[in-house]
Amino acid sequence: MEELKSLVPYNLKRTISQSTVDELPSTSSSLLDFFIGTEQFHRIVRDLADPKSGLCGKDKEAALELKRKGNQCYSSGDYTPALSFYTKALRVAPVDASEMDRNLVAMLYVNRANLLHKMNLLVECLRDCNRALQISPSYAKAWYRRGKVNASLGNNEDAAQDLTIAKNMESSLGGKRQIESELKIILGQSKRTSNRVADQNEENLRTMEEPLQMITKCVTTPAKGRGMASICEIPQASLVHSEEPYAVIISKHCRETHCHYCLNRLPADAIPCASCSIPLYCSHHCGVQAGGQMFKNYPTKHITNESLSSDLEEYIGKITLGSEFYPVMENIFEHKHECQGVHWPTILPSDIALAGRVVVKSIEQSRACAGSNLIETLIVVLISQIRVNSMAVVRMKSNDYESSDQIGKVVTRGSALTSNVEQIRVGQAVYRTGSLFNHSCQPNVHAYFLSRTLMIRTTESVVSDCPLELSYGPQVGQWDCKDRLKLLEDGYSFHCQCSGCSEVNISDILINAFRCVDLKCPGIVLDSSVVICEKQKLERFLGDPKGSSMESHLQAGNISSDLVSSMASLAFEEICNPGYCLKCGSYCDLESSRSALDEAWIFIGRLQDAIVSTKISRAILLDASRSLGQLRSMLHAYNKGIAEAEDNLAQAFCLVGDLQLARDHCKASIEILEKLYGHNHIVIGYELVKLSSVQLSLGDCDAVDSINRLDTIFKRYYGSHADVMFQFMQPLRKDAHKLVQ
Repeated sequence: MEELKSLVPYNLKRTISQSTVDELPSTSSSLLDFFIGTEQFHRIVRDLADPKSGLCGKDKEAALELKRKGNQCYSSGDYTPALSFYTKALRVAPVDASEMDRNLVAMLYVNRANLLHKMNLLVECLRDCNRALQISPSYAKAWYRRGKVNASLGNNEDAAQDLTIAKNMESSLGGKRQIESELKIILGQSKRTSNRVADQNEENLRTMEEPLQMITKCVTTPAKGRGMASICEIPQASLVHSEEPYAVIISKHCRETHCHYCLNRLPADAIPCASCSIPLYCSHHCGVQAGGQMFKNYPTKHITNESLSSDLEEYIGKITLGSEFYPVMENIFEHKHECQGVHWPTILPSDIALAGRVVVKSIEQSRACAGSNLIETLIVVLISQIRVNSMAVVRMKSNDYESSDQIGKVVTRGSALTSNVEQIRVGQAVYRTGSLFNHSCQPNVHAYFLSRTLMIRTTESVVSDCPLELSYGPQVGQWDCKDRLKLLEDGYSFHCQCSGCSEVNISDILINAFRCVDLKCPGIVLDSSVVICEKQKLERFLGDPKGSSMESHLQAGNISSDLVSSMASLAFEEICNPGYCLKCGSYCDLESSRSALDEAWIFIGRLQDAIVSTKISRAILLDASRSLGQLRSMLHAYNKGIAEAEDNLAQAFCLVGDLQLARDHCKASIEILEKLYGHNHIVIGYELVKLSSVQLSLGDCDAVDSINRLDTIFKRYYGSHADVMFQFMQPLRKDAHKLVQ
């Protein structure tokens, strides 16, 4: 794509950038005419559309080479690269070309199953055995491996049946004798009921059953146009909206790690599309839902053998016939047109590929093919709309909580969880109703995703007819107002006029504030950029004849009454000048302060690098600790920079094993963030994860209170889905329960 963009002449780029909506058909046609005349464009189209090119198609020789590399890594004990090679081989191995090719795919599934068994990923191993048997029901090695993994799972009855079938399918006498000896061991053990192996996304499907507690309505306001509002009073933490996407596409950087349909993290036994080498799915269910050509791996009838009992024949049929899955008629089928035609998402930007999926679905739904010029215009309009109205599908991630090797296991880099919990963008989606929710930097609803389903929940009590507003960018307390306004204008092309950006917020003033030179004075010192941004908002409050609106607003963040009164009582025009304390009027030389701060931040930056590499020396810790003292001497006590430095030191001390200092610094960071966000903001919840983990490692009974508070915050934002979003909560609760016993 970058190659094609570089070919467009400057004059054509300028014409397109300056074109109006009415000129879109002609500019789109001009761009298409230009590309049609270039060899590079035709080459890319051939590479994408021709299955023989190997870009998106299957390649038997490549599959065999990848299988060989996987076998080498397996033999040498390099299991992680071996897993990657086997999965890549499955991705490009042809399925329906011949019986031999089908056997190659079955063999690859068994090889990967052997590896997964070695890695103690037993459920994943069992699923791969089933896939191999659905392709080749008489594959003795697949039955043998299935018997071994069922024995490891404690499913001794199934293991005995698997090994009995494997012995009957095995052609060599040596192989039969080996299976017979293992079968005797299994038969001598107690039998258990077979464990059920669920699809990867079944748990998420169950959690989506929570009913909507309230109904919303679409309203129109002069300031923001259409938006969603409440029709009655809505309690805090109520689920007010749930919606499947109209169209969705995976982010390019997540193609190897997340399912291309549900966008969940891929398990170790990811399965590919049968017709092209692009998508990976977490289950057969997701592959069919996506509309790709999942191979028909179910034989018309199962294998019969005179030496097998009718019970065993029925058992074979149950495993090899599997269960058909038919998606609902209104399903999206994002991959269908790409799998059978040209897989444009491999080279096009995500928003353009998403626009293409919207167009295809619209055409399929209307069952009428629009003219080419209309389609070109529609795509261009959609791209501009998608960049504003589409939603980023996100997942919660902590570097301490790794799911790439073993799903659900907590991996700590010290004796406690230390990394920040953060959102990562895994996809981009269009939600027809979800796009109607307006934006605010002080939102009252929170959006999250279960698989690809959008869930919206109130984070506070909402009165009737109140606008329901999401945060599309940084919230109050994350960035100061001027930076927030610039980001929203650059990213969404509008000037935000929400309450967070048009009214005074103590968080916007404190977040980058300096402290007064009089160490006994709690006053605030602002630089010129903050003064310019906040002047109009402060003037409105100070000019209020009631005299109390500003003070009541500022007290919402639990700021000291002394600090609130100092800001509410002073005349803005006379006192609030850059560098002067808002309380006592003392002057601070901000230029010299910035020079000293730059030096302090250098040492904090070195500590951050050391945390990433986990190579933390005593000298780096001492320098960072001294720098924190410098920050506290120049910045206001509630400046967010101090909170970030405290958090870095908390992580560093945790990694070197000094958990008491880690706890103290973590508490200091949370204390500042509570002033900026309030006590029950989700950011405080993320910090409490670290604090409670450190407290548990110290045997500190305060961990119970931290975890209870953490539960309250998470349920406020995620309701009954909190444990699905944050799977580390269950281990933390168990450890807390042990602590109090």
